[in-house]
Amino acid sequence: MTATGTYTPRPGAAPLPRMIAAQAVLETKMLLRNGEQLLLTVVIPTLLLVLFSSVDIIDTGAGEAVDFLTPGILALAVVSTAFTGQAIATGFERRYGVLKRLAASPLPRWGLMAAKTVSVLVTEILQVILLTAIAFALGWDPHGNPAAVLLLLILGTAAFSGLGLLMAGALKAEATLAAANLVFLLLLVGGGVIVPLDKFPTGAQDVLGLLPVSALSDGLRDVLQHGTGMPWGDLGILTVWAVVGLAAAGRFFRWE
Repeated sequence: MTATGTYTPRPGAAPLPRMIAAQAVLETKMLLRNGEQLLLTVVIPTLLLVLFSSVDIIDTGAGEAVDFLTPGILALAVVSTAFTGQAIATGFERRYGVLKRLAASPLPRWGLMAAKTVSVLVTEILQVILLTAIAFALGWDPHGNPAAVLLLLILGTAAFSGLGLLMAGALKAEATLAAANLVFLLLLVGGGVIVPLDKFPTGAQDVLGLLPVSALSDGLRDVLQHGTGMPWGDLGILTVWAVVGLAAAGRFFRWE
């Protein structure tokens, strides 16, 4: 004998945490299957780290080049994933109507943004593991407080995620593609990633030092290379960028 109602369907949305987790897994799989994104997030940072650590091309000051370069490359990994990669992917999802259809699903819009953020964090964890292993193989000797490094990476991710979503939600997909790649190249050259900021003119140093990538790379360098405790100045700059970027993205992001 079968109890009444045992096999009665129960239509409705899945629990919110399960929906966010499922969307985050999907976002991560799409990212890892995209060859262009892998080139941007994995291949380029790895090549830059190996090349400039092995060949004396840029004067990185006293000490081993890998000790200067590794914090900057870690910052670049955050930029490539949280800003450039996310901006381009989200921009084309918006163009093709993917976001419009997802917005009509039971998953709330903030849940979709949360899933994208989780996907970014998962990708960054893989990047950090890979780049750290390569840096150790090249002779990297890090110092400092791991909690400070974690806080810098989290605030940097929040800042660049906000800026990436702002760009993706305000510009057309083609404009986002061009602008995101251009900004990536400019930050690579002028953000203290591989070229020390003290190589620039004094006036330019003051301006470049306020950029989020400069705050992130300098903060990581202060901790990992020089053993500084908490780089409060750099953390403050990243906090301002994170608040402004996320608030602007929430205000101006267009789903269609």
